[in-house]
Amino acid sequence: MYRRRHGWSHLRLRHRYLRWSDDNGFVSEKFFPSVYEKQKKDHVSNQYCRFDSVSLTLFTSSLYLAALCSSIVASYVTRKFGRKISMLLGGVLFCAGALLNGFATAVWMLIVGRLLLGFGIGFTNQSVPLYLSEMAPYKFRGALNIGFQLSITIGILIANVLNFFFSKISGWGWRLSLGGAVVPALIITVGSLILPDTPNSMIERASKLVEHPWRNLLQRKYRPHLTMAILIPAFQQLTGINVIMFYAPVLFQTIGFGSDAALISAVVTGLVNVGATVVSIYGVDKWGRRFLFLEGGFQMLISQVAVAAAIGAKFGVDGNPGVLPKWYAIVVVLFICIYVAAFAWSWGPLGWLVPSEIFPLEIRSAAQSITVSMNMIFTFLIASSVFDDALPLEVWIVHILRVFRGGDVDFRLLLLTGDKRSTD
Repeated sequence: MYRRRHGWSHLRLRHRYLRWSDDNGFVSEKFFPSVYEKQKKDHVSNQYCRFDSVSLTLFTSSLYLAALCSSIVASYVTRKFGRKISMLLGGVLFCAGALLNGFATAVWMLIVGRLLLGFGIGFTNQSVPLYLSEMAPYKFRGALNIGFQLSITIGILIANVLNFFFSKISGWGWRLSLGGAVVPALIITVGSLILPDTPNSMIERASKLVEHPWRNLLQRKYRPHLTMAILIPAFQQLTGINVIMFYAPVLFQTIGFGSDAALISAVVTGLVNVGATVVSIYGVDKWGRRFLFLEGGFQMLISQVAVAAAIGAKFGVDGNPGVLPKWYAIVVVLFICIYVAAFAWSWGPLGWLVPSEIFPLEIRSAAQSITVSMNMIFTFLIASSVFDDALPLEVWIVHILRVFRGGDVDFRLLLLTGDKRSTD
């Protein structure tokens, strides 16, 4: 069991390593020079809109559209051929995408590479949570499943540290940032060849009851499951975590830190992310899913109010130019860390754990596909809005996300019940 979990943890580490390393912005100087030059020269523009670019937006968010499309295909592959094959395909696609990005000489190569990475995400997100839930003992299912989320957070931290040093290498450091992801991709590709498939997967492939999972999912008795498959990943992304974490270096630089300090601050949030995920592993089977959902929701709500008020008080709603005093910026970072910790022990891991637990076998592949698709749709919308000048990163975004944060707390209070492990 521990060997299996270790293999799947590498999958998630690789997954997040790829997403973070190529979203970090080191390629902008070579492939998006206009954005790079504008950011360097423009010191008096709106603090919320210093990185607006349609091309950069499409580059950043294309990965999630590809993941959305591939999740539908991955649903069929996972059901028909097993979780193991989905993992193998995800690893191969990631490997190809990382190599293409690392050796890119034109924008089209970069975009095709990102599309391949997106296809890999679709396959791995479809199969990983199911595999872990089906292989883990009931007593420790929550903790073992969150083990992959711990690897995500470790991958984020490693990527931030590596990118800090790669950014110092003039000319080709970005190639290491993108192409280096091939190492964990190869590990998971090779590892998938020796992992056994799950018993549930074998039963699913042999059973006539799961020949039409999409049709089954529309039955009246499965409407609660369909509701959860849609709302849980939607609220997970509407917490706004990707606004903070995907572009942490950009955010910290915008609120007054220097270029190096921005990456150092991202490392700080990465450490908080890892530590809080360890707390979730300890508490998920002890305190219950519902408690962590609610506590994390309230904590994120309070933190978002504080961050929105702090940034809004300094820059206003129009992004008045200027930088934050050091002590002021530290306060903002502190509340961001509190926010990240809340997400890391609640909606981060539970957003994948709970859906994978509640789906019966006859609808599991279809329901998980909807979960992945909804996650990618909202990730795409959030990723697109951050750089697009049609919806700049203004303080109002934080207020809007705060409204959704209150909505998901109400959702948990009204719709979800159960003990520590049932619907939990």
